[in-house]
Amino acid sequence: MVTLGCVAVGAVVIAAVGGGVATRSAHATSLLANLSPIQQRLLSGFASTELGSARGGPAAPQQAGKLTTKPAQPTASGPGCPTDYGTNIRVNQNCLNISDADLQGRGQAENETAIASDPNDRAHLVASYNDYRRGDATCGVSYSLNGGDSWIDATLPDGFTRGAAFGGVARQYWQAGGDTSVGWDTKGNAYLLCQVFMRGAGVTNNPDLSSAFYLYRSTGSNGASWNFTGRPVAELNDVSGDGSRPDAPEQEGGLLDKEYLAVDNHAGSPYQDRIYATWTLFADDGTAYIYEAHSDDYGETFSAPVVASTTSSLCANTFGVPTPNGTCNENQDSEPFTGPDGALYVVFNNYNNALSGSRDNHNQVLLTRSTDGGNTFSAPVLVGNFYDLPDCATYQGGQDPGRACVPEKGPSTTSIFRANNYPSGAVNPRNPSQVAVTFGSYINSHSNESNGCRPRGFAADGQNLFRGVKAVGACNNDILVSVSSDGGSSFTGTTTDPRSLTSVNQDADQATTDQFWQWAAFDGNQLAVSYYDRQYENDETTGYLDFSLSGSADLAAFATTRATTASMPPPTQFPNGNGNGQFLGDYTGLATGRESHPIWADTRTVDEFLCPGTGAPGVPPALCTAFEPSGLHANDEDVYTAHLSTP
Repeated sequence: MVTLGCVAVGAVVIAAVGGGVATRSAHATSLLANLSPIQQRLLSGFASTELGSARGGPAAPQQAGKLTTKPAQPTASGPGCPTDYGTNIRVNQNCLNISDADLQGRGQAENETAIASDPNDRAHLVASYNDYRRGDATCGVSYSLNGGDSWIDATLPDGFTRGAAFGGVARQYWQAGGDTSVGWDTKGNAYLLCQVFMRGAGVTNNPDLSSAFYLYRSTGSNGASWNFTGRPVAELNDVSGDGSRPDAPEQEGGLLDKEYLAVDNHAGSPYQDRIYATWTLFADDGTAYIYEAHSDDYGETFSAPVVASTTSSLCANTFGVPTPNGTCNENQDSEPFTGPDGALYVVFNNYNNALSGSRDNHNQVLLTRSTDGGNTFSAPVLVGNFYDLPDCATYQGGQDPGRACVPEKGPSTTSIFRANNYPSGAVNPRNPSQVAVTFGSYINSHSNESNGCRPRGFAADGQNLFRGVKAVGACNNDILVSVSSDGGSSFTGTTTDPRSLTSVNQDADQATTDQFWQWAAFDGNQLAVSYYDRQYENDETTGYLDFSLSGSADLAAFATTRATTASMPPPTQFPNGNGNGQFLGDYTGLATGRESHPIWADTRTVDEFLCPGTGAPGVPPALCTAFEPSGLHANDEDVYTAHLSTP
């Protein structure tokens, strides 16, 4: 067991590319309010929707009294029950709960998806997601035994865990959880990593701000049942809610965030079946290092954490804060992945890069490697530079400062859900020296100064500014791929500007449209990459969404196929005052094997409410659908997948 001094409230706190990092008060009940605007640059969507505004205020009513309703149409399967859209298969099997109009998303939404297949039987799949059906987020899970043709919901027993680390009580109860990831070992065990936390006095009547990462294992049931209770990867006892650590005063305060899981399921690897977890620790001194821990006993216990993001000449700006573990002290969005030779790679976003000129606003993707099973790590190397998505408040209006989003082109402002670019990598299973990392960039070969898209520095909240954000044919996000042929020692993006780096999205219509939230995996020698894609229909000007899968054998020429059978409307769950949804998760997932299985949060299911005026004495209750003030039909968030041949 690893015990760390950190507070996991689902928040991302990081220093952006300008200014210093303020030291936070140890009093956790005002933790969010104490964050400087620059630190709030990458505050996670989980925090902003779950804890209130980015400024730490109370959660505001979302949409009370502003819906235009009409009677719901009956369906053969019942209101809001599982529906497949042709070849798009619904993963979460719950019917739609009927939430209050001012609490859209609560008791309803599922988002932030992950998926993995059993290396012994690719027909066995397990998927995980943030699940709000009980009113607050928890770690949801479903499984399939027929290659994704149909799915069954399971229940993760994460309501309480053994309380040995929490004052010696028998149980520590948890109010919320999320940020899931899944994997399989070579013995047929499935694993799920879950973040759980308490909300504290700022939003509840309980001061407890304890938090933890737990690993759950499914043995002999292919994801149908999970061990009770989860095994701790990292824990914090903060039942008093004041951030103090009498047992470890040097670890007071801080935030624990963005954990992700990898299992070395390569038969013959020297570290076969070793389980790895990485995460970001936002310490009270203003640092944000990536940590790693691992298990050699099928997830029963974990090693002491080590720092994966250490020091490099690439990290030139340390923001005036301490560097106890190296100069790369401001990081986020880590993903661990393994090669068939047992090498462990950890890729992450870094914000310590030097900038040239007042309008430069790029950051960098770094990668570090361990050849001894996660005990030590190499110095970080540059995978590539990237330009993050634009400031939502500047270009879409009415959005909480500190959020980036994917604005649609033209005058409408419906696309405001929180989004950022992050990396995802994979190793060729037939060539362990070939490592591919994908990441998004708003400046790329399709979107650059030649077509009117220009970096303009940073907004006051630390988010990126550009010229050409709302102009058709100007700025648009691409998925880039950077390739190493020497086991991660160097990459094509190490010396190639993102304006010239290979894009995964090579269809003609993708040259002027946005692609984002990618995930990558090898399918044999072929690299598969899935992502949200606005090249179809009129998505780019309406904010609608589709999902695509691209593939390449030479990692240079990519072919693309559409995964969704129809476009998805912009989300309306967790809405702002205009009914536009603010949260659709932070990432997607992809599994490969006999076929590729992209997985995404889908918004095609129509939301339903109690009709106004019904349910009163003498007036039977009735269901209505509704339209938001923006004109969007209110919709749910569900998890969908498809089984496709990699193009």
